[in-house]
Amino acid sequence: MPTLICDCNQTMPLQPLAVGAALNENLTRHSTLCRREAGAFQKAVQSGEDVVVACTQEKRLFAELGEQTAGATSVVRFVNIRETGGWSKDASAASPKIAALLAVAHLPDAEPVSTVTYKSAGRLLIVGPLDRAEQVAGLLADALDVTIFSQGVADPASGDFPAQERKYPVISGTGLSLQGWLGAFEAKWTKDNPIDLDLCTRCNACVAVCPEGAIDLSYQVDSSKCTSHRDCVAVCKVAGAIDFNREAQAATEAFDLVLDLGRQPLITLHAPPQGYFACDASAGLALPGLLPTVVKLRDLVGEFEKPKFFAYKQKLCAHSRNETVGCNACIDICSAGAVSSQKERQQIVVNPNLCIGCGACTTVCPTGALTYAYPRASEQGVRFKTLLATYGRAGGAHPVLLLHSQGAGQQAVEALGRAAQLHKTVQGVPANVIPQALWHTASLGLDVWLSALAFGAEQVAVLVTDEEAPAYLEGLADQMRVAQAILGGLGYAGVHFQLVRVPPGADAQALVGLDASLQTLARARPMVPAVTARFAVVQEKRSTLDMALDHLIAHAPAALPEAIELPRSGSPFGSLVVNTDTCTLCLSCVSACPASALQDNPERPQLKFIEKNCVQCGLCAVTCPEDAITLQPRLLLTPQRKEARVLNETQPYQCIRCGKPFGTLKAIESMLGKLAGHAMFQGAAADRLKMCGDCRVIDIYSADNELKITDIR
Repeated sequence: MPTLICDCNQTMPLQPLAVGAALNENLTRHSTLCRREAGAFQKAVQSGEDVVVACTQEKRLFAELGEQTAGATSVVRFVNIRETGGWSKDASAASPKIAALLAVAHLPDAEPVSTVTYKSAGRLLIVGPLDRAEQVAGLLADALDVTIFSQGVADPASGDFPAQERKYPVISGTGLSLQGWLGAFEAKWTKDNPIDLDLCTRCNACVAVCPEGAIDLSYQVDSSKCTSHRDCVAVCKVAGAIDFNREAQAATEAFDLVLDLGRQPLITLHAPPQGYFACDASAGLALPGLLPTVVKLRDLVGEFEKPKFFAYKQKLCAHSRNETVGCNACIDICSAGAVSSQKERQQIVVNPNLCIGCGACTTVCPTGALTYAYPRASEQGVRFKTLLATYGRAGGAHPVLLLHSQGAGQQAVEALGRAAQLHKTVQGVPANVIPQALWHTASLGLDVWLSALAFGAEQVAVLVTDEEAPAYLEGLADQMRVAQAILGGLGYAGVHFQLVRVPPGADAQALVGLDASLQTLARARPMVPAVTARFAVVQEKRSTLDMALDHLIAHAPAALPEAIELPRSGSPFGSLVVNTDTCTLCLSCVSACPASALQDNPERPQLKFIEKNCVQCGLCAVTCPEDAITLQPRLLLTPQRKEARVLNETQPYQCIRCGKPFGTLKAIESMLGKLAGHAMFQGAAADRLKMCGDCRVIDIYSADNELKITDIR
């Protein structure tokens, strides 16, 4: 696969020999690949092999050149080495990083997954003040089928009135609610406006005659002002549009798109459904975000697809057992409202139409029931392993992975590179800090981070902006605290995981702050394993965690403790503490455990536990009728972690008639104690509680002093 590198008019100190040696390829340094030396690109795309071009600025130009080149059949991949490495104060030392970025670009694309389809016919609902809504509708009506839900007039005193001409269907009422997504929104409201807008002729007679000013030019009655003069009814007698005795009616209508111009959005999720846009238009049409929104709306007609970003295995899910909820991590963190509970079916449900692909649910899932599907964890593992191996082979040292989003995160990194080239106030991305763009920063967690350290990274930093929901930041921070506690407990000194926060906007102050954070990361020297791992990241989260932990434990720099205490929030590892005084060994916890961490012994009354399997979901604790179980987050480092051990055991209770064991001593004694004062369980009836099932039946039918139902005539 040919690689084309360019120093962008000699603004980068590229070293083609060093980079080429790491890639096992002879590289030629170009300076104007997109201009005078474009022939080299055209020759490469005629080779039939895929081509990697180390430039993202001129992607469009290269695409056009490829189309115009006879015999061009190559697939072209682009990678940014300029802002990420070449435009930096230590660019002369960035060759290992550049080689690593180019090596990753040579990897095949992620395998395709199933898709989610949206179909939009362009039915648009605009919600808001009628005058503002009509103005925006004028920008969209030629491309979309517009309906307006009127919420009065923006500012009656301003003199900006709705148009007299009826250009668009207008509906009104109270209690408007909205649910759905692009192509499938459902609006529900109550039609309780005394004025029927379909019959109203907009003659304005009611507005003029109302003594309280309860009717504005949106033709809705303000009930708080109306004092029942009913002059409006009299002047509207011919049209018959006003009827205060009309009963309120529930109304429902379907739409493909929604533009919400109200002061309070109908949907307040951090990640609203696709096809829903909210802009407070109370300040007029000068709102900065309104024009881009109008442009997006005009393009949302037709059929659209997106990847199905997640995969779900219900049998691994720790959400619910027997309609009892244990783990709610995915539901609590989802900012799109896409994850909901179906505890009667012992599972969660993810709506693929609402899912935005952030992957936060897969990151906090302790069992791996939810996994990120596009790209898969295994594919990310290959990327990071290739990246770090190439970096080391090229002579790089102390690598830091900087994970950022493809949106605001990438913009911040590129802005920092440009600022470093133009000004002396910032240094730029350091030579040992390797940026990697993700679809979303919340899509990777503990398993891949620890694997990256095993593959040779010294630190993993996640760059977050205002794109990330607050719940995502909390979830990532919890995961980092757990990961850091594990490494610290194993003796790896230093900080290995950090969130790098960038305030909204790429102003000079924000870039200075980002630059300072990256320089601090670059200078840190946390301790890491002396040997890099060779295992492959797999899609099963717990398997990857086990392999990463085994490698980190095997190469720990200090004597290992028996166990490492972990933070309570976010820990996927731990033990259980059972109160043996209150536990009756009813074993309800065993049936509730989704990970087979709790087991019984068919030979004798025992509660056994395999700590390696425990995911700390809490289902056992909430299921236990005696409240005898307490979670203990920790990572046990002894071989007993993988072995079954007894948490509680008791003597079996033997039938007083035949001697056969049929329960536990503690359970029968507890039952007898609770029923001791009950009138139905005295004498022979109490003794039957001490018998096995067979003997209990025999005793009932053999008793001579008891009246049987068959004796009744």
